[in-house]
Amino acid sequence: MAGELVVLVNPAARGGRTLRFLDPVVRRLRAGDRPVSVIVGTSAQDALERACTAVAEGPEALVAFGGDGLVHLAVQAVAGTDVPLGIIPAGTGNDIAGALGIPRRDPLAAAAIVTEGRVRVVDAARIGEDEWFAGVVACGFDSKVNERANQMTSPPGMARYLVAMVQELRSFTPIPFTITVDGVVIRQDAMMVAVGNTGTYGAGMRVCPQAEPDDGLLDVLVVGEIPKAAFLRTFPRVYRGTHLGHPAISTHRGRVVTLDAPGTVAYADGERIAPLPLTCAVQPGALRVLAPGGA
Repeated sequence: MAGELVVLVNPAARGGRTLRFLDPVVRRLRAGDRPVSVIVGTSAQDALERACTAVAEGPEALVAFGGDGLVHLAVQAVAGTDVPLGIIPAGTGNDIAGALGIPRRDPLAAAAIVTEGRVRVVDAARIGEDEWFAGVVACGFDSKVNERANQMTSPPGMARYLVAMVQELRSFTPIPFTITVDGVVIRQDAMMVAVGNTGTYGAGMRVCPQAEPDDGLLDVLVVGEIPKAAFLRTFPRVYRGTHLGHPAISTHRGRVVTLDAPGTVAYADGERIAPLPLTCAVQPGALRVLAPGGA
């Protein structure tokens, strides 16, 4: 009989609307009498502690049923271990799943990928000593928008983010960043800086479109000082990944990236991490995922 799958659930993903898929997904995972257990934490910290305890017992996989925030939490438990991560996308963005070729809007198809058990070895990156991320670290305009959106109660979903973006843009001024990539120091006033292990965040924004999750490198995107009107005209191009041609945008690539800027908070995989400064360091092959094209 196949080994146990431990399913970590975020019951609040997409306002709880995706919970209707949980029972069909668990039934699919149990095909062939495979043992499946479900973890629902009372808080993020409780969920993390339960996930770490489960991983220490050596299950066949830890499966995140939720969005990028839950995947980020699950990565904290499995990165650097031999336990693979399965992903059942059930959030708003599901960008990490999409970067790995997992269907972003079909939980049962994602469950089939989990049960096939094909493991792909990819990179993860550390923030300092205590935090991992699998997708994108972002700071500057977008993190300030996140800070504002997180204080709002309406409208729901991505609409809240768009309202917060318009409000933030009214008062936003470029931020003096110090960016160090593999020892090379860049000092520049910038609208935002992103560090990508994978290419997309924010429900499909291809902010680092050339990033690959298994190349042993982090991609760094810097959006320099740009008039607000031009920024608004350029912003939609991020969904196609064609923004790299703008003269105010520069890219870099390296293994260790340090970011510093006054009054600026970093978000990783959509989760609030900490005020700058912080250092991101890629760890090649630190993460095993169940994904199409695995070994």
